[in-house]
Amino acid sequence: MKTLLLTIACFLFAIVATNAQPFNVEVQPKDNPTLLGKINKEALSEPHYATWFTKNYDAYTPNASIIEELKPLLAAYTITAFLGTWCGDSKAEVPKFYKVLEASNFPLERLTTVALSRDRDTYKQSPGGEEEGLGIHRVPTFIVYKNGKEVNRIVEHPIASVEADMLQLLKGSYTPNYESVLLVHSALGSMDLKTFRRKSKKLLPKLRKVTKNMHELNTYTHVLFFAEKREKAIAVAELNAKLFPEEAGVYLNLGNKLAQMNQTEEARNFFNKALIIEPENTKAKAALEAIKG
Repeated sequence: MKTLLLTIACFLFAIVATNAQPFNVEVQPKDNPTLLGKINKEALSEPHYATWFTKNYDAYTPNASIIEELKPLLAAYTITAFLGTWCGDSKAEVPKFYKVLEASNFPLERLTTVALSRDRDTYKQSPGGEEEGLGIHRVPTFIVYKNGKEVNRIVEHPIASVEADMLQLLKGSYTPNYESVLLVHSALGSMDLKTFRRKSKKLLPKLRKVTKNMHELNTYTHVLFFAEKREKAIAVAELNAKLFPEEAGVYLNLGNKLAQMNQTEEARNFFNKALIIEPENTKAKAALEAIKG
């Protein structure tokens, strides 16, 4: 009996060990390494990353009065931070975020930090898939949870400061950057693609109020596309073209994605639309040349 139990225990341990995600993984050439997957502060404090993490951490002084307000509030939450160790905004904001959490006595075991890829085929993805379904399109993104449910998030950079934004978030009076993406991501998650295409026009009035430029949704389409959600990417790109019909970039975006899906004729039409708006657009000209045939 003991032998059987030992065998079962070893088998279960082997399964756990096989499925366990590596921690603090470093990839890329030694002269320009990046972290990928779940990481912690210790990894960010290693020499290559300390040049920006430790430097910016030490240089930041949070607002003391706001920190005092945060201290009794933060304990009830958990946080997941997504970053790119290759990303300028992450290098600027993630050290500040750690500084604010530690100053607020937030236990770091309640923080999950995930480093995402910058490679074209795994754009803003992690090997463990922690970003899946969360609409992560800009880094850093800090998502705050209570009882397992998202409360809100800080996207790319704070509006006022890390600590001020966090306080407003916890008080329930915070609107993050890129509200347009959150609206579209929520709509995509609440209906099938056919319904989304049919009802997307109803989103336009709201989106026109909150979307600052075409790049907001264009970037989101890139994330969807490289996550193998290509039809969703095209649907969002089409919506963006309705938002910014006078921008060559939205048609170039659509054309490039359709060309990669071998929908050459449709791609050609969008490249030509881009050229009608910007006759000297070199990217559109080069794309048309590439699919000539």
